[in-house]
Amino acid sequence: MFDWNPGVLSGIEISGCRLEATCYGPSPADAPTVVLLHEGLGCIDLWRSFPESLSNNCECGVFVWSRAGYGASSPTPLPRPLNYMSIEATDVLPRVLDAAKIDKCILLGHSDGASIAAINAGSCADKRVRGLVLIAPHFFTEAEALTSISQAREKFSEGGLRTQLAKYHKDVDNAFYGWCDAWLDAKFKSWDISENIDYVRVPVLAIQGADDQYGTLAQLEVLEERCYAPVETLILPDCKHSPHLEIPHTVVEVVSDFAARLSIQESTTGLATK
Repeated sequence: MFDWNPGVLSGIEISGCRLEATCYGPSPADAPTVVLLHEGLGCIDLWRSFPESLSNNCECGVFVWSRAGYGASSPTPLPRPLNYMSIEATDVLPRVLDAAKIDKCILLGHSDGASIAAINAGSCADKRVRGLVLIAPHFFTEAEALTSISQAREKFSEGGLRTQLAKYHKDVDNAFYGWCDAWLDAKFKSWDISENIDYVRVPVLAIQGADDQYGTLAQLEVLEERCYAPVETLILPDCKHSPHLEIPHTVVEVVSDFAARLSIQESTTGLATK
Protein backbone atom coordinates (compact mmCIF):
# COMPACT_ATOMS: atom_id res chain seq x y z
CA MET A 1 0.00 0.00 0.00
CA PHE A 2 0.98 3.62 -0.54
CA ASP A 3 1.48 5.93 2.44
CA TRP A 4 0.27 9.46 1.72
CA ASN A 5 3.27 11.65 2.59
CA PRO A 6 3.11 14.82 0.44
CA GLY A 7 6.26 15.55 -1.50
CA VAL A 8 7.96 12.28 -0.56
CA LEU A 9 8.99 9.92 -3.36
CA SER A 10 7.80 6.42 -2.57
CA GLY A 11 6.52 3.43 -4.52
CA ILE A 12 3.89 0.78 -4.91
CA GLU A 13 4.10 -2.88 -5.96
CA ILE A 14 1.83 -4.12 -8.75
CA SER A 15 2.28 -7.77 -9.74
CA GLY A 16 5.92 -7.76 -8.70
CA CYS A 17 6.63 -4.50 -10.51
CA ARG A 18 7.77 -1.51 -8.47
CA LEU A 19 6.26 1.79 -9.61
CA GLU A 20 7.67 5.03 -8.23
CA ALA A 21 4.95 7.30 -6.87
CA THR A 22 4.47 10.53 -4.99
CA CYS A 23 1.68 12.85 -3.91
CA TYR A 24 0.79 16.40 -2.96
CA GLY A 25 -1.95 18.03 -0.93
CA PRO A 26 -4.70 16.40 1.15
CA SER A 27 -5.03 12.64 1.37
CA PRO A 28 -7.84 10.67 -0.30
CA ALA A 29 -9.53 10.42 3.09
CA ASP A 30 -9.84 14.21 3.21
CA ALA A 31 -10.49 15.32 -0.38
CA PRO A 32 -10.89 14.08 -3.95
CA THR A 33 -7.68 13.22 -5.77
CA VAL A 34 -6.42 14.27 -9.19
CA VAL A 35 -4.56 11.27 -10.59
CA LEU A 36 -1.90 12.17 -13.18
CA LEU A 37 -1.16 9.86 -16.13
CA HIS A 38 1.99 10.84 -18.00
CA GLU A 39 2.76 10.88 -21.72
CA GLY A 40 4.53 8.20 -23.75
CA LEU A 41 8.00 9.37 -22.73
CA GLY A 42 7.03 10.91 -19.40
CA CYS A 43 7.53 10.10 -15.73
CA ILE A 44 7.09 11.79 -12.37
CA ASP A 45 9.99 14.21 -12.87
CA LEU A 46 8.84 15.28 -16.33
CA TRP A 47 5.63 16.73 -14.91
CA ARG A 48 8.06 19.26 -13.36
CA SER A 49 6.27 21.65 -10.96
CA PHE A 50 2.78 21.02 -12.35
CA PRO A 51 1.56 18.48 -9.71
CA GLU A 52 2.52 20.67 -6.77
CA SER A 53 1.14 23.82 -8.42
CA LEU A 54 -2.13 22.04 -9.08
CA SER A 55 -2.43 20.83 -5.50
CA ASN A 56 -1.79 24.38 -4.26
CA ASN A 57 -4.55 25.79 -6.44
CA CYS A 58 -7.38 23.28 -6.15
CA GLU A 59 -9.03 21.65 -3.18
CA CYS A 60 -7.79 18.20 -4.16
CA GLY A 61 -4.87 15.95 -3.51
CA VAL A 62 -2.64 15.04 -6.46
CA PHE A 63 -1.24 11.55 -7.01
CA VAL A 64 1.36 10.80 -9.66
CA TRP A 65 3.41 7.76 -10.59
CA SER A 66 5.69 6.51 -13.36
CA ARG A 67 4.36 3.58 -15.33
CA ALA A 68 6.51 0.47 -15.79
CA GLY A 69 9.45 1.24 -18.06
CA TYR A 70 9.61 4.90 -17.09
CA GLY A 71 11.47 7.02 -14.56
CA ALA A 72 12.73 4.90 -11.68
CA SER A 73 9.97 2.30 -12.04
CA SER A 74 10.76 -1.29 -13.00
CA PRO A 75 11.43 -1.89 -16.70
CA THR A 76 8.77 -3.52 -18.88
CA PRO A 77 9.26 -6.44 -21.28
CA LEU A 78 9.80 -5.34 -24.88
CA PRO A 79 8.31 -5.11 -27.36
CA ARG A 80 5.22 -3.68 -25.76
CA PRO A 81 1.96 -5.17 -27.01
CA LEU A 82 0.18 -2.76 -29.34
CA ASN A 83 -2.75 -2.60 -26.92
CA TYR A 84 -0.46 -1.48 -24.09
CA MET A 85 -2.61 1.58 -23.33
CA SER A 86 -5.69 -0.61 -22.89
CA ILE A 87 -3.74 -2.90 -20.55
CA GLU A 88 -2.63 0.10 -18.48
CA ALA A 89 -6.20 1.43 -18.39
CA THR A 90 -8.12 -1.70 -17.48
CA ASP A 91 -5.58 -3.78 -15.57
CA VAL A 92 -2.91 -1.56 -14.01
CA LEU A 93 -4.73 1.70 -13.25
CA PRO A 94 -7.50 0.18 -11.10
CA ARG A 95 -4.89 -1.60 -8.99
CA VAL A 96 -2.89 1.60 -8.61
CA LEU A 97 -6.01 3.34 -7.30
CA ASP A 98 -6.50 0.43 -4.89
CA ALA A 99 -2.91 0.64 -3.65
CA ALA A 100 -3.15 4.41 -3.10
CA LYS A 101 -6.54 4.01 -1.38
CA ILE A 102 -8.13 6.50 -3.75
CA ASP A 103 -11.92 6.32 -3.71
CA LYS A 104 -12.90 9.51 -5.55
CA CYS A 105 -10.78 11.01 -8.31
CA ILE A 106 -10.36 12.94 -11.53
CA LEU A 107 -8.09 11.25 -14.06
CA LEU A 108 -5.79 13.80 -15.70
CA GLY A 109 -3.82 12.35 -18.58
CA HIS A 110 -1.41 13.82 -21.10
CA SER A 111 -1.00 12.28 -24.59
CA ASP A 112 -0.73 8.48 -24.04
CA GLY A 113 -1.89 9.13 -20.48
CA ALA A 114 -5.01 10.89 -21.78
CA SER A 115 -5.77 7.89 -23.97
CA ILE A 116 -5.35 5.60 -20.95
CA ALA A 117 -7.73 7.77 -18.92
CA ALA A 118 -10.36 7.71 -21.69
CA ILE A 119 -10.10 3.95 -22.12
CA ASN A 120 -10.51 3.45 -18.38
CA ALA A 121 -13.58 5.68 -18.19
CA GLY A 122 -15.14 4.03 -21.24
CA SER A 123 -14.35 0.46 -20.27
CA CYS A 124 -14.31 0.02 -16.50
CA ALA A 125 -17.31 2.01 -15.25
CA ASP A 126 -15.24 2.63 -12.11
CA LYS A 127 -17.35 4.74 -9.74
CA ARG A 128 -14.20 6.17 -8.21
CA VAL A 129 -13.61 8.14 -11.41
CA ARG A 130 -15.75 11.31 -11.30
CA GLY A 131 -14.25 13.26 -14.21
CA LEU A 132 -11.58 13.34 -16.91
CA VAL A 133 -9.05 15.97 -17.93
CA LEU A 134 -7.54 14.98 -21.28
CA ILE A 135 -4.50 16.97 -22.42
CA ALA A 136 -3.51 16.34 -26.06
CA PRO A 137 -5.40 13.02 -26.22
CA HIS A 138 -5.02 10.41 -28.94
CA PHE A 139 -8.12 8.45 -29.95
CA PHE A 140 -6.80 7.21 -33.29
CA THR A 141 -3.53 7.23 -35.18
CA GLU A 142 -2.75 10.25 -37.36
CA ALA A 143 0.04 10.76 -39.87
CA GLU A 144 1.20 13.84 -37.96
CA ALA A 145 1.91 11.75 -34.87
CA LEU A 146 3.82 9.10 -36.80
CA THR A 147 5.93 11.73 -38.54
CA SER A 148 6.85 13.38 -35.24
CA ILE A 149 7.64 10.02 -33.62
CA SER A 150 9.86 9.07 -36.58
CA GLN A 151 11.72 12.34 -36.13
CA ALA A 152 12.11 11.61 -32.42
CA ARG A 153 13.58 8.19 -33.26
CA GLU A 154 16.17 9.85 -35.50
CA LYS A 155 17.10 12.32 -32.74
CA PHE A 156 17.36 9.46 -30.24
CA SER A 157 19.62 7.47 -32.57
CA GLU A 158 21.84 10.53 -33.06
CA GLY A 159 22.33 10.66 -29.30
CA GLY A 160 21.06 14.09 -28.29
CA LEU A 161 17.56 13.04 -27.27
CA ARG A 162 18.91 9.89 -25.61
CA THR A 163 21.21 11.97 -23.40
CA GLN A 164 18.37 14.31 -22.52
CA LEU A 165 15.93 11.53 -21.60
CA ALA A 166 18.55 9.55 -19.68
CA LYS A 167 18.37 12.25 -16.99
CA TYR A 168 14.84 11.11 -16.19
CA HIS A 169 14.64 7.38 -17.00
CA LYS A 170 16.67 4.70 -15.24
CA ASP A 171 16.51 2.52 -18.36
CA VAL A 172 16.22 5.07 -21.15
CA ASP A 173 16.23 2.48 -23.96
CA ASN A 174 13.37 0.60 -22.32
CA ALA A 175 11.38 3.84 -22.02
CA PHE A 176 12.03 5.10 -25.53
CA TYR A 177 11.78 1.94 -27.59
CA GLY A 178 8.79 0.66 -25.64
CA TRP A 179 6.91 3.75 -26.82
CA CYS A 180 8.48 4.36 -30.22
CA ASP A 181 8.45 0.79 -31.55
CA ALA A 182 4.78 0.32 -30.67
CA TRP A 183 3.66 3.53 -32.37
CA LEU A 184 5.79 2.92 -35.46
CA ASP A 185 4.69 -0.70 -35.88
CA ALA A 186 2.84 -0.99 -39.20
CA LYS A 187 -0.18 -2.47 -37.43
CA PHE A 188 -0.49 0.56 -35.18
CA LYS A 189 -1.77 2.64 -38.10
CA SER A 190 -5.18 1.05 -37.50
CA TRP A 191 -5.15 1.73 -33.73
CA ASP A 192 -8.42 3.42 -32.79
CA ILE A 193 -10.02 3.70 -29.35
CA SER A 194 -12.82 6.06 -30.37
CA GLU A 195 -15.46 3.51 -29.41
CA ASN A 196 -14.52 3.98 -25.76
CA ILE A 197 -15.75 7.56 -25.97
CA ASP A 198 -19.30 6.26 -26.48
CA TYR A 199 -19.32 4.80 -22.96
CA VAL A 200 -17.80 7.67 -20.98
CA ARG A 201 -20.36 8.82 -18.41
CA VAL A 202 -18.41 11.47 -16.48
CA PRO A 203 -17.72 15.12 -17.38
CA VAL A 204 -14.70 15.72 -19.60
CA LEU A 205 -12.34 18.68 -19.98
CA ALA A 206 -10.15 18.37 -23.09
CA ILE A 207 -7.16 20.68 -23.67
CA GLN A 208 -5.00 20.87 -26.77
CA GLY A 209 -2.42 23.22 -28.19
CA ALA A 210 -3.37 24.68 -31.56
CA ASP A 211 0.12 23.82 -32.85
CA ASP A 212 0.29 20.29 -31.41
CA GLN A 213 2.89 18.43 -33.46
CA TYR A 214 1.57 15.00 -32.42
CA GLY A 215 -2.08 15.38 -33.36
CA THR A 216 -4.69 17.55 -35.01
CA LEU A 217 -7.87 19.04 -33.63
CA ALA A 218 -9.70 16.08 -35.18
CA GLN A 219 -8.95 14.31 -31.89
CA LEU A 220 -11.11 16.79 -29.98
CA GLU A 221 -13.76 16.78 -32.68
CA VAL A 222 -14.35 13.04 -32.37
CA LEU A 223 -14.61 13.46 -28.61
CA GLU A 224 -17.27 16.15 -28.96
CA GLU A 225 -19.17 14.13 -31.56
CA ARG A 226 -19.25 10.81 -29.72
CA CYS A 227 -19.25 11.56 -25.99
CA TYR A 228 -22.61 11.27 -24.25
CA ALA A 229 -21.33 13.07 -21.13
CA PRO A 230 -20.67 16.83 -20.97
CA VAL A 231 -17.50 17.85 -22.80
CA GLU A 232 -15.62 21.14 -22.49
CA THR A 233 -12.75 21.90 -24.85
CA LEU A 234 -9.96 24.42 -24.62
CA ILE A 235 -7.71 25.06 -27.62
CA LEU A 236 -4.67 27.12 -26.70
CA PRO A 237 -3.06 29.33 -29.38
CA ASP A 238 0.72 29.37 -29.83
CA CYS A 239 0.97 26.11 -27.91
CA LYS A 240 2.28 22.69 -28.92
CA HIS A 241 1.94 19.22 -27.38
CA SER A 242 2.45 20.02 -23.67
CA PRO A 243 0.12 22.84 -22.56
CA HIS A 244 0.67 22.07 -18.86
CA LEU A 245 4.38 22.85 -19.32
CA GLU A 246 4.14 25.58 -21.96
CA ILE A 247 1.31 27.57 -20.32
CA PRO A 248 1.17 26.03 -16.83
CA HIS A 249 -0.72 28.83 -15.06
CA THR A 250 -3.59 28.67 -17.55
CA VAL A 251 -3.86 24.89 -17.32
CA VAL A 252 -3.71 24.91 -13.53
CA GLU A 253 -6.49 27.50 -13.43
CA VAL A 254 -8.85 25.71 -15.81
CA VAL A 255 -8.28 22.32 -14.19
CA SER A 256 -8.82 23.78 -10.73
CA ASP A 257 -12.04 25.42 -11.90
CA PHE A 258 -13.20 22.14 -13.47
CA ALA A 259 -12.48 20.24 -10.24
CA ALA A 260 -14.30 22.84 -8.15
CA ARG A 261 -17.40 22.70 -10.35
CA LEU A 262 -17.42 18.91 -10.16
CA SER A 263 -17.36 19.09 -6.37
CA ILE A 264 -20.23 21.57 -6.33
CA GLN A 265 -22.21 19.39 -8.70
CA GLU A 266 -21.65 16.30 -6.57
CA SER A 267 -22.61 18.15 -3.40
CA THR A 268 -25.79 19.39 -5.04
CA THR A 269 -26.80 15.98 -6.37
CA GLY A 270 -25.75 14.06 -3.28
CA LEU A 271 -23.11 12.01 -5.10
CA ALA A 272 -20.40 13.18 -2.78
CA THR A 273 -21.70 10.97 0.02
CA LYS A 274 -22.11 7.85 -2.11
